[in-house]
Amino acid sequence: MKARRIWQRSMTAMPINRSIFVDSWAWHGMRLANKRDSWHQAAARGYEQIKADGWFLVTSDYVLDEVITSLFKRVNFDGALKFIEALISDAKTEQISLERIDEERFNYAWMLRNVYRDKADMSFTDLTSFVLMKELNISRAFTGDHHFEMTNLGFDIWPKEP
Repeated sequence: MKARRIWQRSMTAMPINRSIFVDSWAWHGMRLANKRDSWHQAAARGYEQIKADGWFLVTSDYVLDEVITSLFKRVNFDGALKFIEALISDAKTEQISLERIDEERFNYAWMLRNVYRDKADMSFTDLTSFVLMKELNISRAFTGDHHFEMTNLGFDIWPKEP
């Protein structure tokens, strides 16, 4: 299986690329949080820093699903629609890489569910994100979700707490 070889190889490879995985926390932080909230400010500053430093943004369809669901529950329809359509447009123009969770990736995430049985609060979307990050050799996650560091897979969350 090609994906298995990629997974095994990437488990020991040191990430050297300039890609950063964008978790739903970052998208939420930029759109949902109170502008005076320190996490919103961290997400907004982080996004500007990422762009200025030339990082390439990677996210997944599962993350996008979380963002769509929460935005339409928490902000007005037009605001949510505008934000999501901008993300989709950025993905179509390859300003953001929108990775799909296919059957192989899903199966590896399901395997990880068993590996991290002691972390029941870790979402399945997080597990799919870990699979993508290892496969694509991405070590940095734009998130405030500490599950990314709790896995001992070599991930670093960014930005650090404000």
